Amino acid sequence: MIQRVTGPIQRPAATQQAQPRREQGGFGAVLQQELVKRAQQPIQGVAFSKHAITRAEERGIQVTPHLMDQLAGSVVRAQAKGATNILAMDAEKAFIINVPNAKVITAITQDEMRESVFTNIDGAVFL
Repeated sequence: MIQRVTGPIQRPAATQQAQPRREQGGFGAVLQQELVKRAQQPIQGVAFSKHAITRAEERGIQVTPHLMDQLAGSVVRAQAKGATNILAMDAEKAFIINVPNAKVITAITQDEMRESVFTNIDGAVFL
């Protein structure tokens, strides 16, 4: 049996709490605020993908704390310029790094650099 409801409708507490966000600009505004907040957070460090770890081991590239600091600095400098995928290199080795994720995608030695063409990068940083 259907009954007619009269009087004010009581909203659940969760719905009442969500309404102020709608008044502040909605989902788009909240998303934009979150993106700006994340972009302003400093990079904590650089991580190596499984592929990059394997390549570094195969190619005899030693990953030292000094190298990690250099790579993190490269990511910070690239992020400031708006780059998303960079080639970070010195005279002996190079790394392809995804800047937004602060993740090293692959590692390359000097010998391989001579024969390589680097694609899908939008910046280069010298270590």
